Amino acid sequence: MRKSHLRGRGPNYPILDEIVQYDFEPGYVVFTMPAPKRLRVKVGNDLLADTADGLVLYESDHLPVYYFPMEDVSMKNLQLSSKTTFCPYKGETEYYSLKTGSGFVENIMWHYPEPITECPDISNYVGFEWGLVDHWYEEDDEIFVHARDPYRRVDCLQSSRRVEVVLKGEIVADTKRGVFLFETGLPTRYYLPLEDVRTQFLKESDTVTQCPYKGMANYYHVEIDGQRFDDIVWYYVDPVHESAKIKELVCFANEFVDRIMVAGVPQARPKTSFSHGYN
Repeated sequence: MRKSHLRGRGPNYPILDEIVQYDFEPGYVVFTMPAPKRLRVKVGNDLLADTADGLVLYESDHLPVYYFPMEDVSMKNLQLSSKTTFCPYKGETEYYSLKTGSGFVENIMWHYPEPITECPDISNYVGFEWGLVDHWYEEDDEIFVHARDPYRRVDCLQSSRRVEVVLKGEIVADTKRGVFLFETGLPTRYYLPLEDVRTQFLKESDTVTQCPYKGMANYYHVEIDGQRFDDIVWYYVDPVHESAKIKELVCFANEFVDRIMVAGVPQARPKTSFSHGYN
C-alpha cells in the first residue's frame, strides 16, 4: 500500500492508497481505471480501433494513456514489428506496424503480452503512439495532445480582484476584469482582457500549441527596452467548451514575469516544467 509520506508521488487520488507499490521503488504506482467513453483512433480515413470498454492507465511521472481491448482493434493491416523494449514497471513490450497504401507506419501500436506481477493485467489491451495516429475521438469530439485525465479539473472564474503584471519594472497589465483559471496540479493562471494590457509591448509570435483541456493557443512575445521575452503571453481564439470564458483573453506566464499582484498581494513565482526557459 502507498505510505502516507509518499502521497506526493504520483496523482493525489484516494484510490492510490489501496494500490500495491513496487518494492524496488516505493511510491511509484501504475494502475488502471475504466474509460466509459467511446474511444476511436483513425489513420487517414481508416478506423483502427473503436471501443466503449477501454482503460485509462495512470503511471507516476507520466501522462494518462488510453488502452484498447485487442478485440476492438482492426488487426488486418497490423504486422508484428521487430522492435521490442522493456519497461521495469510493466514488462516486455512488443510493437506493431500499420500497412497503408503508401507504406508502413512503423511501431504505431504496442502491447504487453506478459505484464510483470506488480503491473495491472493489460495483456489483452494495446496502446497507440499518439503522434502516429491522425485522429483521436472521445465519443464524437476529436481530442488532441494526449488522453484527457478525468481527474484533472479546469475552473474558469470571473474575478473583480485587481491583477497587476510587472515585467522589467513596467506594469504591463492592470485589470479588475480578469478570469482566474484553476487547473489541477498547475499554478493559477490569470486571463486578462486585452483592453487592460499595454499592447505596445506585445509582438506577434508564430508559436502555436495545443492543450487537451483548453484548445489551440497562440502567443505573443513581450519586448521592453530592446529586450524580448519570447512566448510569455498566450491566448485562445476558440477554446474548448469547458474553457469558453478565456476566449480571446491573454495570460502572462507567472514563471517569467517580475511579479503578479492580486489584490495588492504579490504571488509567489511558481516552479513548473516551463520554468527552465528563463532565469
